[in-house]
Amino acid sequence: GHGVTPSTVCSVGDVLNMGYVVALEKVTSTFKIENTCPVTLQYAIQLDSLSPTRDKDQQAPPSFITPSLQQTELVGTQNHNGLSVFSIFPTEGEIAAGKSQDFVVTFSPDHESLHYSDCLKVVLFGQKIAHVIQIKGAAKDQPMFVEGGVPLDVPIESLAVTLPVSIQEALREGNVLPLTLHKTVMKSILLVLEYIEGESSPAPAETELKVGVIRTAHSESKKKTEFSFDSLPLLQRKGFTIDPAKGTVTPGQVKCIRVSWVPPADFDVS
Repeated sequence: GHGVTPSTVCSVGDVLNMGYVVALEKVTSTFKIENTCPVTLQYAIQLDSLSPTRDKDQQAPPSFITPSLQQTELVGTQNHNGLSVFSIFPTEGEIAAGKSQDFVVTFSPDHESLHYSDCLKVVLFGQKIAHVIQIKGAAKDQPMFVEGGVPLDVPIESLAVTLPVSIQEALREGNVLPLTLHKTVMKSILLVLEYIEGESSPAPAETELKVGVIRTAHSESKKKTEFSFDSLPLLQRKGFTIDPAKGTVTPGQVKCIRVSWVPPADFDVS
């Protein structure tokens, strides 16, 4: 006889992004593994969050206080209710030679977070790791969301409730763009715009925000949600330009917003 090296092809790469979902709802995604070798393969699916050594592994310092090169932890925020935020079906079985198997991943978050993640491993014959996939997802308490800016939180979350920064106080310092979505004021977002002066006419500092609406089982596909920025005259006096300053988005749509800044004439660089 002769030995055969197991070989498979996976339909997704290193990361499977489940996108946004409203907390307490769920979304599914499917990927496929094809057996490209001439023998039947036995497989098992493992999630790092369900590993029997998970408790021991968590005794190490959290990733946000260690150097970035050492951040190998792929398990992020988990559900408060103790149930797995990610699940997969089937979890074990066989794939005949030349055949393929579909796997359904379900994302079921129970609270708002941008840092849901887990590590999925496809193990052949109980020992060979054929594929390693990071599963990621984000949840919001309401369908409307904003992406962009500098992260104001850390990937490893505490159960403690933190008080939000006063929007009115931050606005006086020029630090907040007060975005309103469907009469709801969004949380503060920190934008960093670096302006470099030169001999010729300098270009404005620019960055980008994304405004979107999560498609839910109950949302109307064509229903539009309005967004707008408040206090535009104050922002313009401080040198900010926002395009567009208002608009609409439909469920499942994401719209880009360009934010630029040029120091006003009375700006003191000191």
